[in-house]
Amino acid sequence: MKYKLLKYFSAFLCCLSHKNLLRLGHILGILYFHLIAKERNRAVDRMMKSFKIDEEKAKKIVKDSFINLSQNVLEILYMPRLKKDDFKYIKFEGLDILKREYAKNRGVVILTAHMGTWEWLAAGLVKAGFSVTALAKTQPDSQYTKLLDEYRAQVGVEIFARGAASELLAASRALRKGRILGFLADQDAGPGGAFIEFLGEVCSTPMGPAVFARKFMSPVVPAFIIRQSDGTHKIEIYEPIVYNDTGDTNADLYDFTERMTKVIEEQIIAHPTQWIWFQKRWNTRPEQQKVKHHTVKTKVVNK
Repeated sequence: MKYKLLKYFSAFLCCLSHKNLLRLGHILGILYFHLIAKERNRAVDRMMKSFKIDEEKAKKIVKDSFINLSQNVLEILYMPRLKKDDFKYIKFEGLDILKREYAKNRGVVILTAHMGTWEWLAAGLVKAGFSVTALAKTQPDSQYTKLLDEYRAQVGVEIFARGAASELLAASRALRKGRILGFLADQDAGPGGAFIEFLGEVCSTPMGPAVFARKFMSPVVPAFIIRQSDGTHKIEIYEPIVYNDTGDTNADLYDFTERMTKVIEEQIIAHPTQWIWFQKRWNTRPEQQKVKHHTVKTKVVNK
């Protein structure tokens, strides 16, 4: 039933112009900010801690981030129209970097975060001529996941669930075929992650991009989709993060993940209204870390 309702709502949204879609998202974002106190307060508290600003300034930025998030969600449901309109809402900066790395036929890991309409990032790369596989966290709502995977397939993106037993196999297959493998690396990684300072506080960080870079010798290219002032998007692509093999695997993985985290942090600081500030990024504490990452644990303690 929920799937059908989402499809009907999506069909309604696809009848709107993109400009009116964003207007609706703006209204819903303001309502979201005022009505959902728990997430609003969590976001404001995190903003104050990370940016060392007062509550008034934090609330203004968080309000804008709620508006942006609402517009993002509507744009995801607008994806059937995205293909019909020939992706005219997406432009690129640094595309030559990705083309150069892709041409090496070793596969490319795209490092990104939950910024802008991240689902449109993968769609835009497909439109630009790349074969894209994405590792995505399964949504709590299976009906939404079903619709989302359907829309991803419509724009040519191959999806595998993160954490599934087939994840490493899927990643290996994608990279060995020379495909792009997208990885959202800004969520809590649980006890098995690397504990690294992020926006002012140590938290568990996904090591996937570092592991893939080491195992498959694939370049890790940072790419972020940023909403512009006119409501369109720009995909910004940066030079690869290079894996340095010193022979100490744990230390090397930690070093790479630390540099990767810094890149994401810099993007969030540059575009604070485009990140999801209420997500439970700092849930897993350092004392919960799995013992198996001995080198990583030592480095965190000594930081």
